[in-house]
Amino acid sequence: MKNIFALFCFIAVNLSFSQKKQDFTVTSPNGKIKVTVSVNDKISWSISSGKDLILAPSEMSLTIDQNEVLGKNPVVLNSKKESVNTSFETPLYKKKSVQNHYDQLTVNFKNDFSIEYRVFDDGAAYRFVTKKKKDITVKWENVSLNFDQDYSTLMPYVRDLRNPKDQYISSFEAHYENKKISEFSKDTLAFLPFLIDYKNHKKAVFLEANLEDYPGLFVTNNKNKSGFESRFSKYPTKETNGGFNNINRLISERADYLVQTKGTRNFPWRAIVIAENDADLANNDMVQKLAEPSKIKDISWIKPGKVAWDWWNDWNIYNIDFKAGINTQTYKYYINFASKNKVEYVVLDEGWSLEEDIMKHNPNVDLEALIAYGKEKNVCLILWSSWMALTKNTDGILKNYADLGIKGFKVDFLDRDDAKMVNSVYDISQKAANHKLILDFHGMYKPTGIQRTFPNILNFEGVKGLENNKWTPNDDVPLYDTTIPFIRMIAGPMDYTPGAMRNATKSEFKPSHSTPMSQGTRCHQLALYTIFEAPLQMMADSPTAFMKEQESTDFIAKVPTTFDETVALNGEVGKFVSIARKKGNTWYLGAITNWDSRDITIDFSFLEKGKKFQAEIFSDGVNADKAAVDYKKEIITIDSNSKIKYHLANGGGLAMIIQ
Repeated sequence: MKNIFALFCFIAVNLSFSQKKQDFTVTSPNGKIKVTVSVNDKISWSISSGKDLILAPSEMSLTIDQNEVLGKNPVVLNSKKESVNTSFETPLYKKKSVQNHYDQLTVNFKNDFSIEYRVFDDGAAYRFVTKKKKDITVKWENVSLNFDQDYSTLMPYVRDLRNPKDQYISSFEAHYENKKISEFSKDTLAFLPFLIDYKNHKKAVFLEANLEDYPGLFVTNNKNKSGFESRFSKYPTKETNGGFNNINRLISERADYLVQTKGTRNFPWRAIVIAENDADLANNDMVQKLAEPSKIKDISWIKPGKVAWDWWNDWNIYNIDFKAGINTQTYKYYINFASKNKVEYVVLDEGWSLEEDIMKHNPNVDLEALIAYGKEKNVCLILWSSWMALTKNTDGILKNYADLGIKGFKVDFLDRDDAKMVNSVYDISQKAANHKLILDFHGMYKPTGIQRTFPNILNFEGVKGLENNKWTPNDDVPLYDTTIPFIRMIAGPMDYTPGAMRNATKSEFKPSHSTPMSQGTRCHQLALYTIFEAPLQMMADSPTAFMKEQESTDFIAKVPTTFDETVALNGEVGKFVSIARKKGNTWYLGAITNWDSRDITIDFSFLEKGKKFQAEIFSDGVNADKAAVDYKKEIITIDSNSKIKYHLANGGGLAMIIQ
């Protein structure tokens, strides 16, 4: 009887203790952003920026084996605060190094788990940490995002019909829909990153980082339509071939859990970037700061650069004496073009091999001859592969082609971010690194920091890029182009594939398979090479088209793909953006607008004081409103005191090289 009474007292004391409300606070180094963590029968956090409530109290929990909920009736053991102010080198990025300055609160709970909260001057993040001795099965994670008002959002919704029965099969390509929180599209999902507009010059972008051995986060409306709650794709147990050309792996059966994983581990970061000025969003390092450091010790072999691409222009070269197509002569032509213009790579997209077996070549493509020819011309080759074909024998395939002299792979049609796919991406990345191969993940979910962990990954799609111009006449591309630098680009590089030399006004644009065009002006396209982050950057149009426009091609060829410094000059989400980036002693500047023409002023105060610079400038021509190919090139002298007004035409742009 005494033992029963003692047990009852023990349970009562612990329940009382766990349900007693405890609050913890941690602020950003500059004191502007404050995170409050509340613990009673549940765990929640809220975020304020100055006097503004960015995130209302929002719960978090993790459900594991036997439906144990880490976050239900939690018992705090202790807490710890610390301040960190370090930096790390980022040689394959938009700047040489990243300052990593934050204050951290770690709350340790009974049942072997903790939650870490980090607060930066530009946002906040949290993650679960478990210290279980045995492996665990994660059944669910509750990520809640609540708001005190019905704010406007910019949401990328899942809109992929390849497998309408499973919303988690997605190309992760979508325009942003401007809707109130309460107007979230019914019975659908949105993927990250997305933006909340607080209507007081403040905006927040919601992200995740360090996604390893775990599925990606989606959101849907919560029951009160006052915020969002998490959704995840559960672990696939049965897969079938399907989708485009039958080269996707569609899910026919899923388990009742998210992942079976190590019991002692760090879980993905749930992060919020907060900005008082839109331009600050266009130069943010949150994902880099939360990512795991490089697992590759020697990265000297990793070469960023530009790529002459075949697929977008449909191998459409002409004024030649051979039949253009997927054949050796055509690719030698691409190699000659790349060599002449100091373009580092040529990609052989789909068709160079059998799609289901990339160890079997198209007989019209002499791959070994092309590798040798490229070496002679100082041009390296990258091969396209579907994810499905590559994963039939990943290590064997990568070794075979690395031994032949191939320098990398463009891996396509992943179209999922369940834990099995995420683990496959890590596996491919490690094996590619073992064979000194670079990677471009096309048909891919958004990056979450793995590009820092595996620097041989130079680009990702997860963006509605230029390829869509071949078949979507109703897309508002200039609107999208002026939106993604503030949202999607925060997550990481974008394989958008710019470079159209056939440029069209809004009224003249039309889709074309073999002679595709872009929406907006020539200078809009030129500016994208500076604005869009892409260490491996495509040149989408055909060599013939580029050679007809050699002046524009010379400009593109001179713009590097990684930089030492980035300055976001000005911008407004969905309207315009201007960015300057420095490499060595040379600055590169790009500005673009949506379909509204506008005058912008470039303030050159970012330049070194007391020094004169020569600026090579491509600006919209006076007739660019009717002929989008119209531009003006000039060379002028400027210094740090210069402030110059430029007119951007409808869908226009501005591009400069300053040295």
